[in-house]
Amino acid sequence: MSLAKKLDALTAPGVLYEKLANNALRCFACGHRCLIREGKRGICQVRFNESGELRVPSGYVAALQVDPIEKKPLYHFLSGENALSFGMLGCDLHCDYCQNWYTSQAMRDPASDNAGRLIRKVNAKDLVSLAQRSGAKIIASTYNEPLITTEWAVEIFKEAKKVGLKTAFISNGHATPETLKYLHPYLDAYKIDLKSMQDKNYRQLGGVLQNVLDSIKYVHELGIWLEVVTLVVPDFNDSDEELWDTARFLAGISPNIPWHVTAYHRDYKRQSGDNTSVDSLIRAADIGREAGLNYVYAGNAHGLAGEYETTHCSNCHKALITRRGFVIGDYQLTNEGKCPHCATKVAGVWTDKAQNVNLNEGGVPRLV
Repeated sequence: MSLAKKLDALTAPGVLYEKLANNALRCFACGHRCLIREGKRGICQVRFNESGELRVPSGYVAALQVDPIEKKPLYHFLSGENALSFGMLGCDLHCDYCQNWYTSQAMRDPASDNAGRLIRKVNAKDLVSLAQRSGAKIIASTYNEPLITTEWAVEIFKEAKKVGLKTAFISNGHATPETLKYLHPYLDAYKIDLKSMQDKNYRQLGGVLQNVLDSIKYVHELGIWLEVVTLVVPDFNDSDEELWDTARFLAGISPNIPWHVTAYHRDYKRQSGDNTSVDSLIRAADIGREAGLNYVYAGNAHGLAGEYETTHCSNCHKALITRRGFVIGDYQLTNEGKCPHCATKVAGVWTDKAQNVNLNEGGVPRLV
């Protein structure tokens, strides 16, 4: 069976669209707002028009494991807890350096056709039950682009909320207000990739910069916990000018938005050029701090980023959560999420049982 037929069988009626004349429809799950005529597919290739009805992915996962929440990366959202992380197939962008390309570029790149072997049928209640049995406090939609499978994520998140689990989206943020409103009642945390501050760079990747900037602002306005990641790619987005633009944009929304600058390595179709050096990563993090951001982190450089793996108090600057990679070495926040030294509230969502935070134990994903 072809990958298309396999995926088309694992669909349900969509919600995030409007009907148009002649059985056409407009999907607004992501910023492309695809006009999809009868029998055709959207840019993501996994949402399609069947007789005037939008069909969307449902009832399966292509990746499933228990990860430390630090891996997402979310450093201010139940730090030290684990997330049952699920992914599907497809994406609305086509980044040539994608590090999850095997699943994200399915249905677009023939080299990903064998990703169909990863598919496991599952229902929402079973996923929530699995999260509970594994001890995870969070369910996260990740690995591919969750915006294009939003309806399925919401089905899972509704079940997760019934048993007190938190929920997270790990996304490129190329969203629409309609989709963010739809997610809002069921979503606790949103990690957004801000890949560049130049629209021409976003066009290379298949997106529109303004859609991402608008989503960052709106997620913050909605009160969903937000963290932003910029993969620092040499000769693409690593100039001082662009890093300053990114940091100032975020600080202008709130200085309490955590900004993660992470190291790129050659992958997928981008096999030339340099990987990100530690010096370049530290330079980017320094810019974030100078721009006024209270919480700046350097990732993908385990043990080499020094103070930029640690959460510091924004007031007295004492080290509160020390990390090496995804492993927490020390956790000093109070049960109220405050600095024990000066009682300043640390922005984020924190456990009220600080004594139970796993120390020196995390960092190794578990397949489930």
